[in-house]
Amino acid sequence: MAQSRNALWAAGYDESVEVNQRALIDKVLARYSGEFTVFRELLQNSDDAQAKRVEIRFQTQDALNANVSPTSSALANVSALPDLKTCLCYQWTFKNDGMAFRKEDWDRLKKIAEGNPDEEKIGAFGVGFYSLFSVTDEPMVKSGDQWMGFYWKDNKDQLFARRGSLPTTIPDDPDRVWTVFEMPLRQPVPAPVAFDFIRFLASSITFMRYLSEVSVYFDDKRLVRLQKASGVSKSLQIPKSLQKRSPLGAMNVTGVSATSLRIQADTLRWIYSSGTEKPKPLVTKPEKTATSSFFSLKSWLGSSTPQRVTTPLPPEPEQVIDPLTVDETSVSLSIFSAEVDVRLDKATVTELHRSTKKNPPTKVKYELIYTAKDEYDASKREDEKQPFATGSIFQGLRADIEGTGAARIYIGHATAQTTGLGGHMAARFIPTVERESVDLMDRHVAIWNKELLWVGGFLARTAYEQELADVRDLWDGAIREPLSDKDFDLRSWLQGRALHALRFFSFYQSTPSADVAALMEAAFFSCAPSQDLPLMSTVGVRPSSAVRFPDARFGFLRELPVLPDDVKTGASRMVDALQSRKLVKSILLQDVLSELRARPLNEADMISCLKWWIESYTANPDPSMLPIRTELLNAAVLLIGKPGSPEERILQLGGVKTFMNPRSLIPLDGPLPPHLLPLAVSKQLPAASLASSFPWSELSVADWLRHICSAAVRGPSCDVAFNLDLSPPWAERVLTVVAAAWPSLSNDTKTEIIDTLKNVPCIPTSAGPKTPSESYFSKADLFHDLPVATLPSGAPIRPALERVLLALGVRKHVELQIVFDRMIKTNEWSIFELTRYLVDVKSSLSPDEWAKLKMTAAFTKEGGSGDGKRKQFYAKQLYEPIDALRQLGLPVIDWGQHKWKGASDQAKLLFDLGLMRYPQLNVLISLCAGPNAEIRPLAFKYLLDNLSSRYHEYKPADYYETPFLPAMKDGKPVMGTPKDVFAQQDWAVFGYLVFATPSTHLDAAIKLKLQQHPPTSRLVTSLETTPPNSETEARTWFSVLASRVADFSKTELGRLSQTSIVPTRSRDSKAPADSLRWLPPTQCFFGADGKAGFHSKLFVFVDFGTAGNGFLTACGTKHSPSIEEISRMLLANPHRFYELAGGPSSFLSELRNLSVNHSQISSSTLNNMKKAPILLGTFRKSAPSKDFEDDDESNLEYDLKRPDQIVIADDNNVLQLFGSSLFTAPQEDVLEGFYMLLGSPRLSSLIKEEYKPGAASKDQRLAAETRRLILERLPLFLHEHTHARPRVSLNWLNQNTNFIVTSFNKLSVTKILNFGDVRTTNSQEASAVATRIKSGPINLWLAGNAQVDMYEVALYLNRILLDSGKTNDALLFSTILSTDLKALKRRGYAVDRILKQQNVMLPQAAAEENKQLMSKPLLPPPVHPPATTGMIGGGVSMKQPPGYGQMPPQSVLKDEAVPPHPEPGPSPPPLPSSKLRPSSGMIDQFRRKINSTIHPADRNKPGNASFPPAVPSTSKPRSKAVTPMSHIATNINMAIQACRPEAGNLLRNREQMQKVQEALNEGYCDISGRVGDLTIVGEVGNVKVYVSEEVPDPRSFLSLKGESLSRFVPMIGVLAQVYNLPMSSLHVFYDLDGGLIAFNRNGSIFLNLRYYEAWHDEDVKRGQTNAAYISWYMTLAHEIAHNLVHPHNSEHEFYLSAICEQHFPAICARLV
Repeated sequence: MAQSRNALWAAGYDESVEVNQRALIDKVLARYSGEFTVFRELLQNSDDAQAKRVEIRFQTQDALNANVSPTSSALANVSALPDLKTCLCYQWTFKNDGMAFRKEDWDRLKKIAEGNPDEEKIGAFGVGFYSLFSVTDEPMVKSGDQWMGFYWKDNKDQLFARRGSLPTTIPDDPDRVWTVFEMPLRQPVPAPVAFDFIRFLASSITFMRYLSEVSVYFDDKRLVRLQKASGVSKSLQIPKSLQKRSPLGAMNVTGVSATSLRIQADTLRWIYSSGTEKPKPLVTKPEKTATSSFFSLKSWLGSSTPQRVTTPLPPEPEQVIDPLTVDETSVSLSIFSAEVDVRLDKATVTELHRSTKKNPPTKVKYELIYTAKDEYDASKREDEKQPFATGSIFQGLRADIEGTGAARIYIGHATAQTTGLGGHMAARFIPTVERESVDLMDRHVAIWNKELLWVGGFLARTAYEQELADVRDLWDGAIREPLSDKDFDLRSWLQGRALHALRFFSFYQSTPSADVAALMEAAFFSCAPSQDLPLMSTVGVRPSSAVRFPDARFGFLRELPVLPDDVKTGASRMVDALQSRKLVKSILLQDVLSELRARPLNEADMISCLKWWIESYTANPDPSMLPIRTELLNAAVLLIGKPGSPEERILQLGGVKTFMNPRSLIPLDGPLPPHLLPLAVSKQLPAASLASSFPWSELSVADWLRHICSAAVRGPSCDVAFNLDLSPPWAERVLTVVAAAWPSLSNDTKTEIIDTLKNVPCIPTSAGPKTPSESYFSKADLFHDLPVATLPSGAPIRPALERVLLALGVRKHVELQIVFDRMIKTNEWSIFELTRYLVDVKSSLSPDEWAKLKMTAAFTKEGGSGDGKRKQFYAKQLYEPIDALRQLGLPVIDWGQHKWKGASDQAKLLFDLGLMRYPQLNVLISLCAGPNAEIRPLAFKYLLDNLSSRYHEYKPADYYETPFLPAMKDGKPVMGTPKDVFAQQDWAVFGYLVFATPSTHLDAAIKLKLQQHPPTSRLVTSLETTPPNSETEARTWFSVLASRVADFSKTELGRLSQTSIVPTRSRDSKAPADSLRWLPPTQCFFGADGKAGFHSKLFVFVDFGTAGNGFLTACGTKHSPSIEEISRMLLANPHRFYELAGGPSSFLSELRNLSVNHSQISSSTLNNMKKAPILLGTFRKSAPSKDFEDDDESNLEYDLKRPDQIVIADDNNVLQLFGSSLFTAPQEDVLEGFYMLLGSPRLSSLIKEEYKPGAASKDQRLAAETRRLILERLPLFLHEHTHARPRVSLNWLNQNTNFIVTSFNKLSVTKILNFGDVRTTNSQEASAVATRIKSGPINLWLAGNAQVDMYEVALYLNRILLDSGKTNDALLFSTILSTDLKALKRRGYAVDRILKQQNVMLPQAAAEENKQLMSKPLLPPPVHPPATTGMIGGGVSMKQPPGYGQMPPQSVLKDEAVPPHPEPGPSPPPLPSSKLRPSSGMIDQFRRKINSTIHPADRNKPGNASFPPAVPSTSKPRSKAVTPMSHIATNINMAIQACRPEAGNLLRNREQMQKVQEALNEGYCDISGRVGDLTIVGEVGNVKVYVSEEVPDPRSFLSLKGESLSRFVPMIGVLAQVYNLPMSSLHVFYDLDGGLIAFNRNGSIFLNLRYYEAWHDEDVKRGQTNAAYISWYMTLAHEIAHNLVHPHNSEHEFYLSAICEQHFPAICARLV
């Protein structure tokens, strides 16, 4: 049989674990791959010790020998200096002047891997000192007055240390300031390569915090002394565009500064004898063809002069250099430093401490060496001038802009990790153990290092932006246009400086870890949210978003910031990065448009621009290019002529419409249109491309003619030589051009030319320039005085020109107009004769002649003037000569003595010429409204006679302001407008105009479309400004308005309801008896009963007849005041209300009315009532005697008090004790409920009771008997008690540990009243008290010194057992307890049946409990407080006797404990019992259907919601009042508004979250019953869709479930409209198993698609949607209710019913 581990362990014995220390150190040192490891560690230790100076000595054996003095040393002879490369050293000595070793330093020196715990020190792993063992086996350390040496004991693998005190020396010995590390070498070796070692020291000292001087000796000769001096730190302003906090928030950059640093080196030239040679620059041998010298030119010309061969110069003799000569060299650097605050969480700090054995620092500094352009160039020049092959010792500090990997990460000293950019960086990185690289492998260390690398990228970005800001300031401040030579030099220098910065901050791949450069590069760009990087462009420093890549096609863009070519080629790596990150873009169309809008282009630039567009448009002739072309043309401006010359002008390219064909016939020396593209531009471009790529056309003859005929060319200030009106020679040239082009022109173009020239005097005639229609050919000169076309050159008019002239309208014969014009002027023909002649020649008249005849004033009217001069009119200005028109005073044509025949040819001719047969409507209306009283009725009659036949266009609105209607006002005739005149005569009483209907036209009002009634808006305004003057007038007005009630809008009736339009008798006693006041209708009431009753003293009652009252009813007048109005009247003046009521009786009647109808009172009024003294309180003047009678009115005092100043007398015993100190409410159920609704407290809630028991009785038989009696009779009481639910079950009470009865010698009860200013107490003995602490057992204490009063027993037990007991409950219970069973049977109690049923139920309940006990986890036993005085429940304290309440531990089921109440979001008002709101059968079915939103099969699974048992109420007693529906509706709206969209893409399971104690309730619908998380997969119709983690392939979910989702989501949308929910608050999820139908997560509602598919999708497919709508309607109501109540309890069920009932009509409307 196998033994246990513990038994084996006990039988074993201990053995030590041995470590091979030599192998351990060797393995550690094997990881150090860098050179100069020993000195790297010692230098860092020196800086940690705050040393300022360091001496390093390489000692030969001679120097170590005590008999060798410096003078006899071989080093004294220069010629005998040893070779540093080969001379062997036997000991290295390292000294620093830092702090002497402390005890803990000596102790730590002996321990391997115990680093320095100081967080400000670099050392972390405790292995740095042991790097000395790589060269020595017996190092010795001397510090202060102590020394310690190390050795391998017995030359084995165990390392030992020996420690002692240094001998006493001279006081203040300067050697004591040194801490010395002596390293006798394991074997002699040459000193490190001197030059390379010094270069290493120069780089190492740069980032040292304290170390500023390093000296190196070879024996007694100082090879070098390095001295570091820092300048004054300059604080830099961090650009606001940069984000200063790292991505994880661990590091926050608080400041950036720049410090100049100078390192000086005093070196012996001896060191240059050893060292790595610097790389030689590549020199390209120039080709002969590339030379431009004089000789090569002559050679090219064919010169035969022989050339002399160049004799090579002899080699220069080697310069003798004294190796002991001291050279002084220095280097200047700029160090950018970032101050960083560190904030890490505790877990990360712990892990970093575990890794590094120290806490991470709270502040760190990050430094970057930046070598500016000038310093870099100077360093390069100095390096080139260096006579030694090794180069400068500062070469390692110079910027690595070539990306060779020379820039390193410094962790106190250089590591093997390169930065990837141009400069070294130093920071508190956590390295690998060998300190060669940054540790990015350890998870927690990597977090620290990656955050620091982000700071590095941030610092690099800040330094770059600072450098570019300096360049920008110099550029903008010093360079001005036009540029001078100095400006060109300055610009070139600034461009080089910016290029240097770009190359410096270009990121190359870092080694050995490429992540270092990648992370810093990402931070470099991402720390600026705007992603805008300043760059040098052709116009200065600009943000990268404004800089473009160069493109030769856009040479015309002179002012666009473009990357210079040297930047593109010289910083190609950064340029590629910018391009890949889309920080620099190619030239965009918007760039072209911006520059075109900013400046005009000269001809060369414009040609380039047009060529670019032709090329682009030809490559993509798409319609989408047309809007772009429009923008381009509107932006481009061409500068024509030399700038500053008189010929200079600009041309907007958008105004160009044409271009000139070089082969065109149009003369170039004449005027050309301004929309013509200059020939200097157009001739450089193909005409076909101009026509196809631009909306331009070739300048045609028609275009040219329009221009030369325009006012711009023919104006008075224009050149006469090119004016067609004034220059016949120019007219001849123009006509010649037209004639030459005429045969090739289209008909449309010819018509266009004819239209252009027809009104222009362009025809040279014998009478001067004339228009074509005024000109005649020579054959048509009938009267010999007509203008005949004649060319000024004398040339005959050839056929080609004659065809043009004929087309233009030059006449071949005399037109008829001239004939009758001349005849009319002679007055020989009358109108009758003229019209007869015109009828005869009508067929031969041309259209122009006919049109001109219409426009000829050749006719006179009847009457004429008396002075013999008869005015002539157009035919269209006159009317036909009939009597009806003569009576109206209209001008009729003068027809002489001839009879007018309207059907004759002459009349038709005149009608065709425009003679009018009847007046226009506006003329006739003007006559109707005119001043002539005789014409007005004739005109109005004419209008009515002809309205339907001739004036169909009549609209009253067209003449709204014209007074042409006969009307009556106040019985007098007047003229009115359609706006003011109404057809109905009733409106005359309001002072409106009413239509005076003519007796000949009784339907005139209908024909004229007059308004029957005034507009309601006008009536409302009239009543607002002028209410009725008397009650009689008001009766008349209101009766008339009653007929229009249906026409008034709701808004207008609302205005009238608040307008004082009702005249009533004034109630002011000082006012005259007949004085009136006007009130709004809402403040008046009808009814004869109210006039004589109590309300008549408070409200105004009116009666304006049946019709008038109907109008006022529509305006808001009611038959009696509403409950709300009575409440407001009471609030306005409570004491006056009480006085008018005439005493308490009437006042209480009003309060009863308000109580019964309090649901009609608004919530705001109820809130005001809670704060006002409106309730009647009763105060007893003196304490009642034993024979006190309640109806003793003489002992009562009444007063009005605030609700919170009156108490509800729910305890008569307490009332008798303290009634003389309190105002109490009337003891009526109706009034008490109303008082409590307004905030009056129960008297019992104000009483604090303290129980003081005596000693426990030895005989507890009374207690046992009483307990048995109570348990026997309690079922009878509960059977009769139905209005309150018991807090605990009978089965629970029957357990001995839950109901404990104890008998004491005596009991005393102290009752304390603390209410307002009342502080009083009363003590008395009691026969019984009952207590319960929280959910613990119920304790009943009995007094053994008196008979047990069963009333007290019942009273106290009711308080504990019932949610809200009443006084009558105690009486009932005490009766049942004190009456024997036979008497109870006689009184009608079903004793046998109840007790039998109870006896059957108790064993079943016990068995069920035992079953649950076995299946549920046990809770710890209840903890009872110690025996002390404390509060029990809400207001009871007790003092327990010693030893009381100690019971054996019992397990209590969860169901029996009182669960904590979660705090809901909004706090609803107190709710009534569900019995007060009986639900309909349908709602009950809905409840049974939903039970909860968990599938029935899974209701009993652990983690799923279930309804808890009866929960005892720990809040205030239940109110008798019914909660107003307005409160319930407010809460429902609050619940709906609480729904919100889910913002997260991943819903974490609640079981995986920290549990919140307030949310631990099994009835809360949430995803706590689920196993996995929910992840979003997309949206369908603005509804987010989530799936559980067990769903395979979530990416294809939407495609797989697309059809069912397309049916489910629209149904959700309909239900969202029903509940007025935003669609964004509803979500769909899908899982593979479980019973979760829906859940509410912080207001976001989730519905399960799986249950929809299983239950409803097939029905919905067939169009049967009712069942689905009803089911998900109830589900949504259930989840909305959870916004108010988290647990599944009666309150949640109440709100579920209320929500369903409120929205029930809306869902019914959706059902089909």
